[in-house]
Amino acid sequence: GGKEAGGQLVDQRFCPRIVEGELRYNLVVDQLVGIIHKKPKEGGISAVGGTGSIYTYYGPEEPKFANLTNKFLKEDLEQVMPALGLAEEPIPLWWTTDFI
Repeated sequence: GGKEAGGQLVDQRFCPRIVEGELRYNLVVDQLVGIIHKKPKEGGISAVGGTGSIYTYYGPEEPKFANLTNKFLKEDLEQVMPALGLAEEPIPLWWTTDFI
């Protein structure tokens, strides 16, 4: 198991703004195919399915998120695999990234 088996774990501090929700970007290789705004139920701190959270679905060109989308796709995306120590590996076929 663990890193030797290709597993990854992100250990991060609590983000109080999670109550506003998170954005999940769904990608196929380097193409954004959809955005989900996952908002915890009132008084909650988790947007995981089954917790009463509210999911709102958007297309990849949603104007509301244009600044984040453009910066991520044009500046940050090429740095993802190197930042994970996987610079020589291809980006996954189907993957997601979350923004809080």
